[in-house]
Order: sequence, then C-alpha cells, then structure tokens
Amino acid sequence: MFKNFFRKLEGIIAFGQSILTPKQFIFLSSVLVGISCSLAVIILKTFAHSVFSFATYINGILKLSFINSILPIIGILLTVFVVKKILNGNIQKGTSQILYAVAKKASIIPKKQMYAQIVTSSLTVGLGGSAGLESPIVITGAAFGSNYAQNYKLAYKDRTLLIGCGVAAGISAAFNAPIAGVLFAIEVLLVDVSISAFTPIMISAATGALVSAILLDETILLSFKKQETFDYNNIPFYLILGILTGLVAIYYSRNFQRVEHYFSTLKMGPYKKALFGSSLLAALIFIFPTLFGEGYESIKTLSENDPGQLLDNTLFGDFRNNQWVLLVFVGCTMMVKVFASGLTLGSGGNGGNFAPSLFMGSYLGYFFSKFISLTGLSQLPISNFTMVGMAGILSGLFHAPLTAIFLIAEITGGYGLMIPLMIVSSISFAISKRFEKYSLDVKNLAKKGHAFTSNKDSNILSTLDINHIIQTDYLTVSPDENLSKLVDLISHSNQVVFAVVSKENELVGIVHFNDIREIIFNPYRVKYTMVKDIMKTPASIIDSFDSMEIVMRKFEISKTAFLPVLQDGKYYGFISKSIALDAYRTKLRSMTIE
Repeated sequence: MFKNFFRKLEGIIAFGQSILTPKQFIFLSSVLVGISCSLAVIILKTFAHSVFSFATYINGILKLSFINSILPIIGILLTVFVVKKILNGNIQKGTSQILYAVAKKASIIPKKQMYAQIVTSSLTVGLGGSAGLESPIVITGAAFGSNYAQNYKLAYKDRTLLIGCGVAAGISAAFNAPIAGVLFAIEVLLVDVSISAFTPIMISAATGALVSAILLDETILLSFKKQETFDYNNIPFYLILGILTGLVAIYYSRNFQRVEHYFSTLKMGPYKKALFGSSLLAALIFIFPTLFGEGYESIKTLSENDPGQLLDNTLFGDFRNNQWVLLVFVGCTMMVKVFASGLTLGSGGNGGNFAPSLFMGSYLGYFFSKFISLTGLSQLPISNFTMVGMAGILSGLFHAPLTAIFLIAEITGGYGLMIPLMIVSSISFAISKRFEKYSLDVKNLAKKGHAFTSNKDSNILSTLDINHIIQTDYLTVSPDENLSKLVDLISHSNQVVFAVVSKENELVGIVHFNDIREIIFNPYRVKYTMVKDIMKTPASIIDSFDSMEIVMRKFEISKTAFLPVLQDGKYYGFISKSIALDAYRTKLRSMTIE
C-alpha cells in the first residue's frame, strides 16, 4: 500500500519536473523536503517526550531516583545493537558529516541516514541519554534533501541547496523557529551561498514550522511564557555573562573532545564500551537527575517561579526551598553536563551537542543571576538571564551568533531581549573564536581540509583533487648529459620546464627554458655544457599527498609557474599554476549556489 502511494507520488513529482522550470521545481522541492523533515522531527520529539513523561510518572509513584539511571543504560545498549545488527556496524554522528558530504562527496549522503538517525537517537535520547535530538534531526533533513535531489538527478548546486532546505526545515520544526532554521543552515553548514538561495531555504523552513505547529503538541517544544522587561541598567551584568558563556563554551568543546577521544582509544568491544560508559552516565544521572535526556523540561523549570522543583525526587529533595543548595546543585550540574554528553556519545549512543549547549547556557545564566541576587549586589531578572545564557553558549560552541540570537528570540515569543541577546552572543563568539579557531563540529574536519569554513577560497580548494591536475607525462633529463638531448626535447615538445632526475628517479633539480635561452643557440656551449651545471634547485616541492590549499600556498610563496611533484620521495610530475587556477575557476562556477 505504502509502496504504491510513494510510487504514484514520485510519478507526480517527476511530471511536475517535466513541466516546471528548474527554479520552480526547486521551490516545489523545498516544500516537499520541508514536509518530510518536519514529520521526522515530530516522530523523534514525540517519542523522546513520551519516554521522559513515562519515566517521570514512574519515578513520582515509586520515589526511586535510580529509575532514571537505568533507562540510559538500556537505551545506549539498544543503540549499539541496532548499529551492529541493522546498520552494518557503523553510523556517523554529528553535523560534521554534512560538511564532509558537501566538501568531499559532491553533496551525496547515504540513504540509510534518512532513517538511521531517527531510530538510534530516539533510543539514545528518548531513553535518557544526555544529548540532543537536533543533530540527528539536521542529518536526517540533509539526507532527505540529498536523496531527493539524487532521485530527480539534480546537479551538485541543487543537491547542496536542498540539503540546506532539509537542515532549515529540521531546526525550524524542532523549535517552531523558521528564522533560526534559515540562519543555522546558512551560518553553520552552507557558509557560501548567494542571496537568491535564501528563497527555497526560507520556503522549506516555513513549511517545517507550519507542519510542526499543526501536528506537534506545543508542550513538547522548548518555549517560554515568562519574560521580564529589559533594563539597560543590567548591561554590565550581560557583558559579564557574555564573557562567562564564551569561556564555558571553550570548556565544553575541549572536555567533550577529551571524553570522546578517551573512548575511541579504549580496547573494548562495542557492548562492553557501551555498558562501561552508560554505567558512568547512570551514576551522574543518579546524583544529578536533570541530566536525563535533552533537559528541556528542566530549562523551562529554571525560568519559572519555582525552580526548586529541580530538587524533587533527588538526593537533595529535603533542601528544595534552600536557595543556596539549589544554586550549588545548578552549578555542579552545569559543569558535569559536558561529561554526561561525552559519555553518552562516546560509549556508542547517538545524539548531538545542540541541546546540551542550551542546557548549559540556561544553567549558567540562572547560576550567575541568582548568585548576584543572593549576594545582594543587584536584583537581576533571573528568567531573562536564563534565556540569554542559552544564546551565549550556542553562539560560542557553534560559532553561530545569528542563529543563537534569533532562536532564543523566537522561542521566547518576542524580541524584547534582542539587545542583551546581541551583547552576550557577540562577546561569547569573539572569545570562543579567539581560543578555538573552529566550532566544535567543524574542528576535526577543518584540520584535515574536509569541511567548508567561512574562507571561500579554502572551501573551493578543499574540493579539488591534486591528482587530477598533476601532469605526469613531462619529459625528463639526466644531470650527466650535455644539453644536446635537452635542446632536442625543447624542439619537439611544448615543455618549458624539465625535471633533472637520477637513475633512481630522484629529483636533483629543474631546468627552465628561459634559463638556457642564450645557450641553445651556441652549438659549442650546447655540446660541452652539462645539465648539472645549469640546473637549479626548485623554489618549492609539492608532495602528492598535499592538499590544494597547500599547493596554492607554495605557488604564492615561490612566485613560479611550475612546481615539481614527488611521490614516495621519487619524481612524479609537475603542476602548472595556470592549470590549477583553471580548475579553481571551473569549480567556483559549478559550486556557486544561486
């Protein structure tokens, strides 16, 4: 039944493609991708919220705080089981794989990512893993966009654009925040798009938000009713909060990577690693129950009138009305959140860092404003600082200040906090960028030259394969020969540069035609001048494993038009700067998203 339905739907879309202009078809496609992604969001969010509600209900009846600690162990073990038995033993995590697909895989994302992320993240986060669903949502949306484009044989530019549409629709549906969805797609993933590309991304984001608003229970979404008036007298405290969020974002980024690296080096089987990591996570959740799941419910509680509810059914329940105990609990929970998220993902679970960044930001904002209020320095609007803190950590961790500003503005239902949001987000971004050149998701890929960054030239060069522009058919000469052979080669070829190689094919020098122009017209000097006497050391040497960015940097430094290439220490060929630039210009034209 479903097969016939989807087959008919594909036929209708194919017919639409045949009668619509390419731009019109992209607009139609952005709507369809937006609907698909928002439905995936609804499934994920509903499942995760249902499990959280069930666990809270059981915990309220039995009064046993360890109930919440058991579920994450089950969830992570089930995730590992699904990955091994159903998903061929591997699943890529994090939005970095989208960046890699755009940069190196021609925007082609495997079909299994259309369902793999939904299944595994719902098990991990739905059963209490301390991570977020936004990263799996984004990957699922990108996979829908990529595979839709592949199915209708769209070009690279359109595939990339529809990936952006899927990402925007996913974020938009998850938070009912279409502007934030558009900005996230462009600011974090598609850093090099033209203004005209905004239209289909906006259509997709609006579609995602609309479907989510119609079908998804509003209580599941992260939203805030309480918001106090902005007071310009509090600007100094917002400045301090901006500095703190930037520093905490750095703290999160570095410690999360340490935890993941530790688990990647463990000599354990997948199930033992999952049991070990999830058991540590269970211990943290037993002490700090708000680490369970995404943590959005506790964020809402913090911004409301009775944040002491966080201590209900915990080891500190007897102190729910003690403001200082609550403050210490919030501060400690904030600091260990990064380890809870690292344990969740490092041990085999699936999720992302978007929700943890909002969690830490809200806890930091509450901790800072409550501490100032309790010490009597000033009476700050705690709910405002709780919400603005989220923008600070999100901005610092993902290097996405615009996304952070408009996401919090949209989920708070207005723009009354726009000024403090701009202050905190920009300061946090500046501090984080100063100490961490790349965002958490981009860092590892950028170091390998596998991800797009805000540097347009680097982005294009990262997609070029050096092996496609190396010319291996260049004629060579021996250092112990006279110039007779060289003159003969020049007269019968278009070469202007020659590699001088030994019998072992080792590069010992190069000879450029301009350097011997005067000699070749003197038969005597041609006969009695040896190649080794006139050859020169190359201004720079390229290795066959160098990236194109390194190659172009060597051309710039050496100020030469040709550079020799070595492979395994042996002469391999030449790269011409003009050919490299032609390849760059061709790629630029093919990648410009309009």
